[in-house]
Amino acid sequence: MYIVQIAPECAPVAKVGGLGDVVFGLSRELEIRGNEVHIILPKYDCMRYDQIWGLQVSMRDLWVPWYNGAVHCTVWFGFVHGRKCFFIEPHSQDNFFNRAHYYGFPDDVSRFAFFSKAALEFLLKDNRRPDIIHCHDWQTGLVPVLLYEQYAQAGMHWQRVCYTIHNFKHQGLTGEYVLWAVGLTNIGNYFNFDRLRDNFNPTAVNLMKGGIVYANFTTTVSPTHADEARFTDQGYGLNHALDVHKGKFGGVLNGIDYDVWNPEVDPHIPSRYGLDSLDQKYANKEALRDRLLLRKEFKPIIAYVGRLDSQKGVHLIHHAIFYALRNNAQFVLLGSSPESHTNQHFWNLKRHLNDNPDCHLELAFDEDLSHLIYAGADMIIMPSLFEPCGLTQMIALKYGAVPIVRSIGGLKDTVFDKDYDGKPWEERNGFVFYNADHAGLESAMYRAINLWFAYPDDFRQLMVHGMKYDYSWCRPGQDYMNIYEHIRCK
Repeated sequence: MYIVQIAPECAPVAKVGGLGDVVFGLSRELEIRGNEVHIILPKYDCMRYDQIWGLQVSMRDLWVPWYNGAVHCTVWFGFVHGRKCFFIEPHSQDNFFNRAHYYGFPDDVSRFAFFSKAALEFLLKDNRRPDIIHCHDWQTGLVPVLLYEQYAQAGMHWQRVCYTIHNFKHQGLTGEYVLWAVGLTNIGNYFNFDRLRDNFNPTAVNLMKGGIVYANFTTTVSPTHADEARFTDQGYGLNHALDVHKGKFGGVLNGIDYDVWNPEVDPHIPSRYGLDSLDQKYANKEALRDRLLLRKEFKPIIAYVGRLDSQKGVHLIHHAIFYALRNNAQFVLLGSSPESHTNQHFWNLKRHLNDNPDCHLELAFDEDLSHLIYAGADMIIMPSLFEPCGLTQMIALKYGAVPIVRSIGGLKDTVFDKDYDGKPWEERNGFVFYNADHAGLESAMYRAINLWFAYPDDFRQLMVHGMKYDYSWCRPGQDYMNIYEHIRCK
């Protein structure tokens, strides 16, 4: 099967969050299964060009229709750790992808509407006819719309689209000008509630809704989150659209790349280990204490790794730090915030705790340090308010760091409570709480810390249970292959 991924990110060359990891990991798994996979990305000026091999021009003169004219583009090709990637570089006064950042501009909708149009124009003009086009998040929501309304008539009528939503919160709300820009000039045909008109802002076009309506199948990144999106406020107003199209909507749990996240082969940690050499994990705990200047006492290390934003439950992360310190545990945090007030709050907290020998807050993103934290921590905490999938808890399980999570989204699908889950004991792998409040968080943290001190053999067995879970791309890869085959036959 020939599959093309159209996405705004792909790790490690262009990565802001988990979306980049998913595009890379899924593409790799699909290739392992014998498929031809190409990835189409914008050519950002801020990409990691050191992660691209053999970068060369693939198409020098691609003219992309835009408003009443056309924008001249160059398409580049290169290998990103073995993945075959095309990069679209527009030459226009809009300077779409030379901004030194990936997102965060007032014209983001225009930038990615243009990218969606350009990606399909490239496939058309270069005579590429994939069986499946797999596109991601609001940035590519126009791809299935344009394919069906424009490019099917131009010779791309056999192509089918799988559309994956990683985060329902950001939907690409905009004015009707974007329809004029991409050539959908019969505005009344698209600007209605059955198609792209937003359900709650009748003057807005919703790109994500367009993707849901026009795609042959829409997925989100865990089965539980698929239900949450349809039946709770986590659909952020798209509940009705998802319900109308429920016959072509489902959840597929993301995977993680065990070539990157695996303590048996991890080059970023001083002591590699696995199920048969679990004692070596504690050498990494000592190395983590040395690096972060934590005192060496008989205490568990509880860690948080990830963004610090409202989604992640920052008020609960704050509370977890002080609860850990009051209950004879150490706490390590690695992360930064895109929200200035949250960033300032944690910098103030860092200054307050700077001399505490049981706590270290690293307010940055450090890939190397994250590996050492997973390897050295006894527990990882994720008190998310919502979590479509979550990769942190799956990485933690592989490294024998017992997760403490809120029962939400992908966390509910991957972490099973040591005391209260209905699964057999050997399938339980962490601690789970339900209410997003201090009492709920403390109930899970108390049980985890108490088990570590009072029943070390049981805690170690819980670590082993987690390390045995397979959250690689193998199963989701097969799930997506099943979806592709399903829509290809329609």
